[in-house]
Amino acid sequence: MTAIFPGSFDPATLGHADIIKRASAMFDRLIVAVLDNANKKTTFSAGERVGFLKKIADGFENTEIRAYSGLLTDFFVLSGGDVIIRGLRGAADFEHEFGYALAFKKVNAKAETLFIPSAPEHIFISSGMAKEAARFGGDLQILLPDVIINEVKEKFFSGGL
Repeated sequence: MTAIFPGSFDPATLGHADIIKRASAMFDRLIVAVLDNANKKTTFSAGERVGFLKKIADGFENTEIRAYSGLLTDFFVLSGGDVIIRGLRGAADFEHEFGYALAFKKVNAKAETLFIPSAPEHIFISSGMAKEAARFGGDLQILLPDVIINEVKEKFFSGGL
């Protein structure tokens, strides 16, 4: 079975890394799908975000990282997806994601959505929080995988932002 884990991953956090690790153990194939939407302002380019995730997923032989634009429903079909993975930090995430799951199922009856709850130590982490910490010199080790911390810091302190 092929699972698709979509998101903007701007940047990928320890929570995202944990979901990737857990989902890769559950499925034959995991595709981490990085949304490349010109209408959505991101701090990191799609190429940078794909690069971060490739470092994070290094060693997971059944996991690939791909950027996509357009509708997730189209990407899902073209990629041969069976399941959509959504990580949840709490009830608010569930309410938001549940509506998308129902709509996705309406568009593609084959599609199932699997909600994976965040590990307790990652519930508070968000990409927005990581960017805020990076911007003001906070502790990124509690928010981001070690393999991307230096690149994230560089973006904020080298004049990249």
